[in-house]
Amino acid sequence: MSLASVLNPQDIDKALAECAAAFNHKTFFATSGLSKKSDADLTKVFSILDQDQSGFIEVEELKLFLQNFSSNARKLNDSETKAFLDAGDSDHDGKIGVDEFKCMVKA
Repeated sequence: MSLASVLNPQDIDKALAECAAAFNHKTFFATSGLSKKSDADLTKVFSILDQDQSGFIEVEELKLFLQNFSSNARKLNDSETKAFLDAGDSDHDGKIGVDEFKCMVKA
């Protein structure tokens, strides 16, 4: 499954362009249309982002977050990755579970 099956490709392109210089998860979620998606769609997106299918999005997967939307996208830098993790990791276990992801996207 691809993210284009859940999101509009033009919205993905616009969101990636906005994050070319600096990543802000709230801006990305809104521009890409993620923040308007159902819980079922967010679960599908989560399963794509969880590349190792561990049930969590870990730091290395967060660094590659934008590349899930386009192979030409950049990696997140360390400070962006830390801010992203801090925003989503509500139980402070160093990773983001599916429920944490849904809450972060809809916040």
